Amino acid sequence: MSHQVDCFAAALAVIVGNGQIKQRLTSAYQDHLLELENEQLPIPMRQMFADLTHLMKRVAPHNGEGPICASVRKMSPAETERCAQLMLQLYAAAIRHSDGGQKALPLVVEEPTPVPPFLVKSG
Repeated sequence: MSHQVDCFAAALAVIVGNGQIKQRLTSAYQDHLLELENEQLPIPMRQMFADLTHLMKRVAPHNGEGPICASVRKMSPAETERCAQLMLQLYAAAIRHSDGGQKALPLVVEEPTPVPPFLVKSG
């Protein structure tokens, strides 16, 4: 699972970098997320990743550009923001579901230690 965490972390590093948001979005998806398959992801992440993939590939390519470039070129600022948010949410979900994540520790409630009789103030 750490490969997926690494892919989403690398994509986010591109998203928060310098440059135009559409260029960063295209680069983040093409360079780091394109190789991921929906079936490889944990079930809770699949719908979010399918939504991101749909947004990134929904426009038919023209003049030799790929579907990702064509889709991002046609996106509104709100749509580019949505894609960036999905990448962040997917990264957070990948960390939660990673094998290296911290295991939930049981809550331990200890009984209060009794005060020794010689320390108790008498009446």
